[in-house]
This record gives sequence, C-alpha cells and structure tokens, in this order.
Amino acid sequence: MGWSRQRVGDDGKVRYAALYRDLKGRQRSAGTFATERQADRAWQRAEASLGLGRIGDPARGRQTFRRYVEDSWLPNHEMEATTRQKYTYSLYRHIMPEFGAMRMIDIMPEHVREWLTRLKAAKVSPANIAANKVILSAIFTTALNDQVTFLHPCKGVKTPPVPVKPRTIITPEQFATLYDALPEAFRLLVETDIETGLRWGELTELRVRDLDLGTRMLTVSRAVVEVDPQFHPDGGRFLVKDYPKDREYRRLKLSAHITTKLKVHVTEHGLSRDDLLFIAPADDGPRVRRLRLVADADSLGLTEPNAAGRRYGHGTMTGYSLGRCRCENCRETYARYRAERRGSGKDDPRAGRSRDTDGHISRNWFRRQVWLPTLKAVDLDVAVRMHDMRHAHASWLLAGGADLQVVRQRLGHGNLRTTERYLHTLPDADETALDALAKIRSRASQG
Repeated sequence: MGWSRQRVGDDGKVRYAALYRDLKGRQRSAGTFATERQADRAWQRAEASLGLGRIGDPARGRQTFRRYVEDSWLPNHEMEATTRQKYTYSLYRHIMPEFGAMRMIDIMPEHVREWLTRLKAAKVSPANIAANKVILSAIFTTALNDQVTFLHPCKGVKTPPVPVKPRTIITPEQFATLYDALPEAFRLLVETDIETGLRWGELTELRVRDLDLGTRMLTVSRAVVEVDPQFHPDGGRFLVKDYPKDREYRRLKLSAHITTKLKVHVTEHGLSRDDLLFIAPADDGPRVRRLRLVADADSLGLTEPNAAGRRYGHGTMTGYSLGRCRCENCRETYARYRAERRGSGKDDPRAGRSRDTDGHISRNWFRRQVWLPTLKAVDLDVAVRMHDMRHAHASWLLAGGADLQVVRQRLGHGNLRTTERYLHTLPDADETALDALAKIRSRASQG
C-alpha cells in the first residue's frame, strides 16, 4: 500500500511526495505534487503498473553502460567460457571506448550507427563488426527485459554485408602429400581427424574408453577448450566440457583401417582406459624467442607521421618508441634492444615461456609448431587449416555417395542445411554438369 508524505520546500510551500514499495520492499518515489490528491493518484498508478510488471527503477537507466555491463550483465550472463573470453576481449577493445561513459537511457540507434561507421573507417572487417554488434545487441536485449531501458538501440541497425566465401576442400591427392610430410608423431592424429570429421576440441579430448575396438564405434561425448586462466573456473588452461559443441552425444563407426592403427597406438603407448588418445609431447624447456635480422635502417625509409607530425626511420628505436611504428623491422629492433639489456643484467631477466598443458594438445601450439611448417614444406597452393579436415571428411563422404542424413549425424550438425553446403565442393564436382553442357552444345552444332 502506497502513501503520500507532506514536505515543506525551501520556499516554504507545502508539497506532497507520492511513495510506494517495489517488489523487493524498497521505498520508491512516484514524484512530488502540489496537492495530496495528485500524490495519491500517482502512487496508485505506480502500484498498478508494478502489479502488471510495467515499471522499473528509473535510476537504473541512468547508470553508465560500463557499470551495467561490469556489475550486472557480464558477471550474471550465462555463456560458455570461450564465449565469455571472446566477448570480454571485444567489449574492451571495440565497445567500451564508444559507449562505456554513456548512460544506458541515452544510447540511441543513431549512436550505434555512428559507432559502426567508425569501425568500418578503422578497417575493422565486416565479420568482426557484425560480431561486435551481436554482443551489443545481447546486452541491450537483457537490459530491455530487465526494464533498465525501454528502447533497444540495435533494432533496425544494419551492419556491412559479410561475404560468404566458397570452401576450399583439400583433395585426397593433396592430403596424401600433406600426410607424408607430417611429423610421424602427429600423423595418426590428423588421419583420425579426416576419418571422423571431429572438431579439434572433440579430437584432442578423445580417451581410450570412447573407442570400442570390437564394434569399431566411437562415442563423442566431451570436448576440451583452451582459455586464458582468468576465464577458467579453477585458473587452468584447458577446460573439459561434458558435452560436445552441439550438446548431444553422437556415435560414429570407424573404418577397419583406422581402428587397427588406433589399437596399435594404444598398445604401443601403454594407454589405460581413461588416458587421452593423443597426448601433447613433453615440454623441452623454456622457449626463447629467436631474433630475426633487421635490414639496414637507411634502406627502409621513414615511418608514418606520429601525433606531432614527426617521422622517424624504420628499424630504429625512435621509430618504435616515438614514431609508434609496429612494423616487423621496428618490433625486431626493439626486441633485440630489450634482449641485449636483459643479457647484460641492466633489466630484470625474464624467464622463457614454457608450454602450459595438462596433456591436451594446444591448438595454437600445434598450428605454429606442426601444421604451418608442414604446409610450408609441401606448398599445396591452397590455404588449409586443421579444421578443414572436418570439411574434407564431409565433402569426401558426399562425393562418394554417402547418405546426407548419415553425414549430418556423423558431423553433429543440428540442421541438414549445414550439411548440404558440402555437396559439390570438390574441384571435380561439376564435371558431370560440364559434360552435360558439352553434350547439348555439340548436338546443336551437329544440327
């Protein structure tokens, strides 16, 4: 039950404050009025709106965007650890500098459009712009539902189009060349990936118990993700999830060929039931960065003008520190300078980095130390990622006549349309269509 309270202003006039209690029992004001009757009507309207769920605390909309995100949205929004890491990085790089100091109720669609225009001018990719807008939209969707704001500033705001590029599928011949060039310790890992189409997190979390050697069935029931320790519940590097990406267990049958290889692998390495099938190699100690030779500074030209309009030579300390240039030559010059100072004892020495692993193979480590050097050695003329082994698995199966629904289940796709994208992706997939076209054209010429 609300009430009116008489109050005397600084000018001596009597006014009436309309008061009521919100859902948490806190006292709220519906305004101050000249007569008690007006105040009574005000708190009655406020209580009626409260009963219908149409009223919030106006003061909540006056908090800054930064305060709402840091105190309410980010700590309480349910999301995966990798998603939280990605959202946090994007928030503080692209979103907070623009909206952090603004009040929630002051952010309008025009501000969002101006922000997107600035991101585009800063050469941020269309995909990155769209991803940042998704984050901002998620924040205001929650704020709107919680009645912090009564306007969604992202509604109706468009982002630059993101082109859909065709997938480049590695051919069996290219894979054979790549496979032969891989270090022997990682050949079975890559072959298992292209034989199963598993995602990296699913592949590197496979354990002996997931493989039934008798029936040749593989169960995919977990995945591992690699995150910064600050986003890990226990401060670790690898977080094992008790479900794959699609949150649904799946089973797929392996070929006799790969099953035999996995059986020999388990036996040779003495793996027990709960051991990882693929274990990261032992760390060979701290790694020290190798410094590359820097070209003669006199031949590199000058940096772009800094804030004061001054330019400095590339490959020099002044180019890095005063010119704020971060080209390869300037960075290497600065790194060499820092290494020499540490080596001479002028600065506190920093220990070399060691690989942080609990047995899982780091995606970034594998890419830098194994995958990219192998690609460079074979020179396939196509940019192939480890994840493209999954694409190749789907494409090869469909090209070989496998049922579309079976391929969908093996890959764990939630929608059949996702699987359909792999149809006709091999370079020779259009040969039948071209043969038909040539046949029709030749018939016309004969006539």
